[in-house]
Amino acid sequence: MVQTLEKRTPRSKKTIAKAGVRAKSKRGSATFDHVELEASFTHYCQLVAPELESDETLAKMTKRLLATELEFIGNPEFATADAASRIFADGCLIPGEVEGGARGKVPDLPSHLARLCEAKLLSADEEKLVFQRMNFLKWKANQLRQLLSLETPCGWTVRRIQALLIAADWYRDRMVKSNMRLVISIVKKFVNKQNGFDDLLSDGIVALIRAVDKFDVGLGFRFSTYATQVVRRNTYRRVMEKQKERQRITLSIHESGVDVSDEHRSPSMSEGRWQELRGRLATMLDRLDRREKLIVRARFSLGGHRRVQTLQRLADKLGVSKERVRQLEKRALDKLRDLALESPLPETEV
Repeated sequence: MVQTLEKRTPRSKKTIAKAGVRAKSKRGSATFDHVELEASFTHYCQLVAPELESDETLAKMTKRLLATELEFIGNPEFATADAASRIFADGCLIPGEVEGGARGKVPDLPSHLARLCEAKLLSADEEKLVFQRMNFLKWKANQLRQLLSLETPCGWTVRRIQALLIAADWYRDRMVKSNMRLVISIVKKFVNKQNGFDDLLSDGIVALIRAVDKFDVGLGFRFSTYATQVVRRNTYRRVMEKQKERQRITLSIHESGVDVSDEHRSPSMSEGRWQELRGRLATMLDRLDRREKLIVRARFSLGGHRRVQTLQRLADKLGVSKERVRQLEKRALDKLRDLALESPLPETEV
């Protein structure tokens, strides 16, 4: 829809510019001093940010925007009088044609993944412009946000902020799509029986989006250099966290009396076997009382506990003696061992 909109814009720029001028006189001050850009933005705003249905909706939107901190990479040049004219020299909020140009191929991928890599590769100048526009639009939205008031909410200001943020997201998505092959090439190297490609890819895309939001194009180097480090570090951390979680759960099950020595030694435990072990432990833990469950999780670093908790730390938390915590831990492990004996795990792997 966006591309269709911008392709239609050149058909009558004068007509749209006049409409923008009328909108300016009708609603108040313009968003941009650049006439063609203001006309393009007004038309875009009317499409993506329709009139608010009621005063109640307006009040809710105003309150939500006031409570939301907008994150962007600022630049002193954004505040200069000709910033919009320089950054949007073509007079269009969003370019009408983004297809074409160099494309890369990612080998050995199914069609649904290959489609993720169809976006145009950006040159250094195009990349710089995308980041400038994305952050300028967010900066502009933040400027308008400071004009909002719960006492006198303005529907046109709210709509303009919404449109600016939607346009900024368009540029962010463009940068994400153009770097998808980078994410795929990184996460493929970490795939094994314990770490599926789809899960690593999802985490990698989230890391890429975060990298786009945090990247400062003013530093002078290409985004791919920064994104590679972010995605690789995030993927490595996820793999190591999952490996540690498996070791903790396997150790906990072993302590509870279930014989998993073969799986613990073998690096090729099937995913089905792993899920069965994990589910078995969760079921047995649910049979313990609140204190016992807390102690077992804390002592074996399960769930949200990233580090093994000492007996003294747990004693302070529960308001009992260190010896009492030791007794509760032993009682909990005895219960887990009895539960494991009641329903032994099958010998064969799933």
